[in-house]
Amino acid sequence: MCGILGTLPKTEEHQFKLALDRLEHRGPDGYGIWASDDDLVSLGHRRLAILDLSENGKQPMHYADRYTITFNGEIYNFLEVRKELLLLGYQFQSDSDTEVILAAYHQWQEKCLLKFNGMWAFAIWDKQQKKLFLSRDRFGVKPLFYALIDNKFIFASEMKAIFPFLAKVEVVANFEDFKNDIFGYEQTEKCLIKGIRRFPAGSFATFNMISKELNITKFWDTKEHLQEVPTKYEEQVEQFKEIFIDACKIRMRSDVPIGTALSGGMDSSAIICTMAQIGKAQQQERVNKDWQHAFVATFPNTFLDESVYAKKVVEHININATYLPIDPVSGIDNLEKYLYYCEELYITSPIPMIETYKAIRNNGVVVSIDGHGADELFSGYGHLPYALLDAGHQLGKVKGVLSAMQAMQEFDTKQLTKQKYDWAWYKNYIESNYGRGNKQFIIYLLRSLLGRLPKEQANKGEFGFLNTQLYEIFHHTILPTLLRNYDRYAMTSGVEIRMPFMDYRLVSFCFSLPWDSKLRNGFTKAILRDSMQGIMPDEVRLRRTKIGFNTPIVDWIKGAWKPFLLDTIHSQDFKQSALINPSKVEKQMMDIINNPNAQYVAGEQAWTAIMPYFWEKAVVKNHKKYAISSKA
Repeated sequence: MCGILGTLPKTEEHQFKLALDRLEHRGPDGYGIWASDDDLVSLGHRRLAILDLSENGKQPMHYADRYTITFNGEIYNFLEVRKELLLLGYQFQSDSDTEVILAAYHQWQEKCLLKFNGMWAFAIWDKQQKKLFLSRDRFGVKPLFYALIDNKFIFASEMKAIFPFLAKVEVVANFEDFKNDIFGYEQTEKCLIKGIRRFPAGSFATFNMISKELNITKFWDTKEHLQEVPTKYEEQVEQFKEIFIDACKIRMRSDVPIGTALSGGMDSSAIICTMAQIGKAQQQERVNKDWQHAFVATFPNTFLDESVYAKKVVEHININATYLPIDPVSGIDNLEKYLYYCEELYITSPIPMIETYKAIRNNGVVVSIDGHGADELFSGYGHLPYALLDAGHQLGKVKGVLSAMQAMQEFDTKQLTKQKYDWAWYKNYIESNYGRGNKQFIIYLLRSLLGRLPKEQANKGEFGFLNTQLYEIFHHTILPTLLRNYDRYAMTSGVEIRMPFMDYRLVSFCFSLPWDSKLRNGFTKAILRDSMQGIMPDEVRLRRTKIGFNTPIVDWIKGAWKPFLLDTIHSQDFKQSALINPSKVEKQMMDIINNPNAQYVAGEQAWTAIMPYFWEKAVVKNHKKYAISSKA
């Protein structure tokens, strides 16, 4: 929802509007600009209207003749917070969550952040104290950047809105570090463009007008919010189910149509099936009844196509789906513009994702409730060996070791073959040796299998090896990068993504669970699967294969993209690029084009290698080409 911009001190309105219009894709429903009478601050807002579509919901919004806010995001539990404030004597002029933020800040100051269940990046100007307050949600679902340029403090939803204030848009000196660690920089203050910084997730800050310093304080750390969970797995499942259903329900609060990007995988299918359950109930406050919109991206004749599973889901809940064949040709024509919108490096093309959310918007749906975050909570990737370490440290629980082994064997046969683990031999050896009381052999064997222990051994204790690894990819590497990407993919077309698996209550609960509530009876995501019994079709609920939403990169390189890529790698501009190794990238591309057996990994590596060249053209060299001219 929306795009925000602010400067301290004030910026002349025409110049400010030119910068704000670079965020028009985030907020196509209008804009607002406000500057303080004392010229200390300018605040701007591009609006994506979702709650309270009237003029009462416009921003920047003023409150109590003291505070002014510009806000991007949604507070899903705003009705509950509003009721609490009403009991304290507060009154409201709108039906928006924005006004609830202002009243909550008036009442509790920065402590209001812990009352919010949502995603946000907002700035509040306090004209009484001449103070700017900034905050970003617990997990960084919504973006926020800032810069200090010629004694002017600037913040914005995307880097492109800060570009007009820079003397020159140029790449940081250590760009090679970013290129070599694509998943490593999103959860840091580092940015690809010189002079711009990333505001940290789970934090708030005040900007000091005199010292020109931004004083940042972290307000959220999931490890400080772990909880006691039931010891019985069946009770854990019921508690998880209760939280998950409510997380979905409060994200269905909307004054515009809602839907979902359905892949046919476990996570997105759990979302739409739970929405169907909620939709059967009557008189749920602000829950939109217009939710029956499933959008399925298809890749005919490629291994990435999962539409057969998506069809099973929509038939199960008796709704129609819109199937979206992704056209690689129209996508490649827009590649440079898409990379301008995305602003960052990544290992795959943004075309399928942007085309999907564009189609969602074109079909009249503004909010998509999606399944991001589940893989990182429940081990949807290849971190399963750490469960063996957890099992090995539970001396005497050989069944736990064997269960984890079974989960690993069922999860990814190719990975196990690659690592040359002879699971049947190890299984028999453990069973026979355990009978002779050789418990220490289990630990020794598990360490031998992995080759080394995780670096964060100090956390193995109650938290466990598996949770330690999941915590890392959830909070620091994979998930922050994906959250950033999907924010851009959807907001390029003015679509808001809401993510029930990112509900902080669910996150705290899941990181409090033991490893064997996540890997159980040969299944990953066990507690999610068991909570969905009877709610979603078993063909999908018990499906073990995982594909993920990606580009069929090899098929496209060898097919629809081939003329474009050949023109690119033979161009002078490409050969002179300083951000890549042109000869190496050319060889990677030609190896794929000429190899009838080229594999997906090779395609991903080739894209990762050529991506900086395309990114530099779009974001650094041609960014003015895609900036929207102000009409004001």
